[in-house]
This record gives sequence, structure tokens and C-alpha cells, in this order.
Amino acid sequence: MSKATPATRALAAASISFTVHAYDYDPDAESIGLQAASALAEDPARVLKTLMALVDGKPVCVIVPSDQEVSMKKLAAAAGGKSAQMMKPPEAERITGFKVGGISPFGQRRPVRTVIEQSAMAHDQVYVNGGQRGLQVRLNPRDLCDAMKAIAADVIA
Repeated sequence: MSKATPATRALAAASISFTVHAYDYDPDAESIGLQAASALAEDPARVLKTLMALVDGKPVCVIVPSDQEVSMKKLAAAAGGKSAQMMKPPEAERITGFKVGGISPFGQRRPVRTVIEQSAMAHDQVYVNGGQRGLQVRLNPRDLCDAMKAIAADVIA
């Protein structure tokens, strides 16, 4: 597995301190995020999943703890819209340039508005996908928020 992905290159280019963590990805896992947390022996609240949604038809990247679900109503409000829905996997792959299960907020084909669940900001370090299935990067959530110019808001159901 290559540890150089568009995501890790984007982090390095932004001079963000991070560490790379590989794990055995299970494509049949019921929850990719929870499987990653288990494989890394980490609290699911610190292993964040990167999801792609549409708010008023525009792409939005939403980052939440792997053991939580997104409230579409809260996401729409946080992104300044009226309605939100999850993006279909083929569209998410086309927009981000990453395969589902390996979507990272960093290094996407084009920048999109990003919303991060505010509870993630309470941790010293969190994990997000490193741009490849079975690859996570650990970093400070403030660096994540700053680098993505993300909105920190309550978006969990």
C-alpha cells in the first residue's frame, strides 16, 4: 500500500503535522468507520468518517465520528441551506477522485465546503481517511478544521 496519496501530499504541502496509520480494510464491514476504529484499537469518537452530501444540490464534505450518524436537517442548517441528502457513491467518487471507503477530506479533485462535527474538536488527535482504503491519518482536529476552512457545528442525529 502506498502511503503517498493525494490526501497525504495535500497535508504535507500545507505543512500540517500528521502520522499515517495503515490497517486491514474489510470491504464487507457493516460500518467502514467502526471497522477502522476497531482495527486501530481507537475510540470510535476519535476515528472520523468522511461523507459526501448535497446541500441544496451543491457538494458538501461532512466529517463525523465513526459511531454517529449525520442529521440532514442539522447539516443543511450548518451549511446555510434548506435541504441535505447523502451523495450517491458513484457521484462521491467522481467528485472527490477517491473510492468509497477511501474518501479523504484532503486532496479532493476540487475543494468543497466542509462541515466537521463540533464534538470532534474536543480531542487532541483524531483520525481521518488518508485517501486510500485501509489508510488513516492522525492529526490535530484544529489543523483539520483550519486546513479545510471547515465549519464546526452540531451535525449528528
